Amino acid sequence: MLEGIGISASYKNAFGHKNKQILNEVSFQAGEGQCIGIVGANGTGKTTLLSILAGVHKPLSGKLLYKEKDLFQRENQKDLKKVCGYIPQENPLIEELSVLDNLKLWYTDKKRIMQEMEQGVLADFRFEEYLNFPVNKLSGGMKKRVSIACAIADDPDILIMDEPTAALDMLCKHDVMEYIEKSKKSGKIIIFSTHDETEIKICDKLYVLRAGKLGEVSTNLDSAELIKLQKE
Repeated sequence: MLEGIGISASYKNAFGHKNKQILNEVSFQAGEGQCIGIVGANGTGKTTLLSILAGVHKPLSGKLLYKEKDLFQRENQKDLKKVCGYIPQENPLIEELSVLDNLKLWYTDKKRIMQEMEQGVLADFRFEEYLNFPVNKLSGGMKKRVSIACAIADDPDILIMDEPTAALDMLCKHDVMEYIEKSKKSGKIIIFSTHDETEIKICDKLYVLRAGKLGEVSTNLDSAELIKLQKE
């Protein structure tokens, strides 16, 4: 069980003072093999929340409990990095390097990469022929695949994804969603932000973020109902 308790965050304004509250006592729960979706209008703090859960940014307050540890505590930061794989919305790869060189930054050596591509965690990504391509020559869908491949190098228990299929074509969306479904079946916890109804349909729990608060809603809501909720 992964449990977020009372997570709060704020930003300083343009003049460097008067903090603006962005997250206000956010709490949620996720069990093994569950997919958690987070929806909300742009600017409500979805990316901030995910980056905090992944250990990229620190919260003002709150806890992230997993296997009897608070992963936000300083002494547990290594555990947080190990159990969480983070795929941000923006491309995190080094564009000038090849796919293989980007993978080497995460998988240590070429031998392990080849082993993982044959029968390990990379077997589903189908980018063998692109290994020597520079990342800046890849399509958006292939970049997303490589980003996910890098994030799962340590086979993390938790996958945190910021709009995982945004701007991808139908085939690439299908591949990413298929990987998410497979990860669920293997017992991983998946948390992602989304505006996509297809992604919402595979969620076991759905939360709406608005005014800094996170509230659970039905996964069966249609787009009109979700839009209404986000405006309230």
